[in-house]
Amino acid sequence: MGREQWKKIWVGSAGNMVEWFDWFVYASFAVYFADSFFPKGNDTANLMNTMGIFAVGFFMRPVGGWVLGRVGDRKGRKAALTLTVTLMSASAILIAVAPTYAVAGYGGVAVLLVARMLQGLSVGGEYAASATYLTEASAPGRRGFASSFQYVSMTAGQLLGLGLQILLQRTMSEDALHSWAWRIPFIIGALGAAVVFYLRRNMLETEVYAQDDDAHSDPARGTIKALWAHKREAFLVIALTMGGTVAYYTYTTYLTKYLSGSAGMDKPTASLVSFCALFVFMCIQPLAGKLSDRIGRRPLLITFAVGSTFLTVPIMTLLKHAGSFWPALGLSLLALLVVTGYTSINACVKAELFPTGIRALGVALPYAIANALFGGTAEYVALWFKKGGIESGYYWYVAGCAAVSLIVYVTMRETKTIDLNRVKPGEGAPLSAQPARSSLSGGTSQR
Repeated sequence: MGREQWKKIWVGSAGNMVEWFDWFVYASFAVYFADSFFPKGNDTANLMNTMGIFAVGFFMRPVGGWVLGRVGDRKGRKAALTLTVTLMSASAILIAVAPTYAVAGYGGVAVLLVARMLQGLSVGGEYAASATYLTEASAPGRRGFASSFQYVSMTAGQLLGLGLQILLQRTMSEDALHSWAWRIPFIIGALGAAVVFYLRRNMLETEVYAQDDDAHSDPARGTIKALWAHKREAFLVIALTMGGTVAYYTYTTYLTKYLSGSAGMDKPTASLVSFCALFVFMCIQPLAGKLSDRIGRRPLLITFAVGSTFLTVPIMTLLKHAGSFWPALGLSLLALLVVTGYTSINACVKAELFPTGIRALGVALPYAIANALFGGTAEYVALWFKKGGIESGYYWYVAGCAAVSLIVYVTMRETKTIDLNRVKPGEGAPLSAQPARSSLSGGTSQR
């Protein structure tokens, strides 16, 4: 792969790294800045209020998917990617400079709320914008490999956030973290977003978009009406995302809490398990993406769904009784290896389902809806089952979501052979698993 291709991959996915760094540090540093924005006295209530503001970001993601998906289809992939990183930088700066309750009363809360709304908008659009860009900017036989870097960058952002947290905890006093040092990660996030903004200002538009004859003349581009013409593909994105996003959040963001809260593991060991597992998970994404370019997307998706359907319950049960680092790490790696069948290629699969004029919105809005409904609520559902005394019910919930996605994977058509330049409005990518004429052969794509 040439230098130019690597540059496209880096520029297309770098925003994800900054995005997920910001997303992670808000959740993890909330314990330090919660008291800064609310009256003193009830630490638990203050933390709950702060995390309530965090939840607002999930509700804004579908809105961001709609707004920025529309921009991506009407103004271009470059315009959408530049706008998402601008919103990222603005949200990080607002949090970094937000006044405390002692200075501005509830004015600081208002700033925090606006910042989280901007961050939710940005996250909702970044996924689709980068997924579309990476897929369109890649050679047909490299789309799986290139788009796999989306989850490489997302995981790298989480690891950088976790690493910074560990560093600050070891070098700063508890008082410093509570009073001012919690602002450091948000300043770093804003600087990172500024760097990505500079890179994206100089990026080239994808040839697929630039060569689209209707790019500037079709008034229906990027509209809900145009998306409704591809409603089957949109519902397909929701269904194929359902199992993957629940499993992803279970074994990434929820894993540390599960190991420390349910498995009885001390927090430093639980954090180390998560860090090591996520690092290996990040490294194997391109390998799986490259494999999909050879054997197709469906085999990997089906492997993920079968594995999650039948292995989730035993893996989660064994993790609860793992007791020490190595058994927990081995089980976590097994789970994330299974999830890789989804994460490594889901970006390109979704992009391959839609024609150019509705591709960004077609990926953005259905994905954001599915992520808000299933991924964003995964941790809350897990804790709800635990509070009700039936924690194992959550294991079956994850398995059930994977089973629904399995039905979709088995019945959908292979997408790796789709020619992105030849999928026209009104046609869409084929959904049937039965043989049909490919758009590569010049025939009309069949549903």
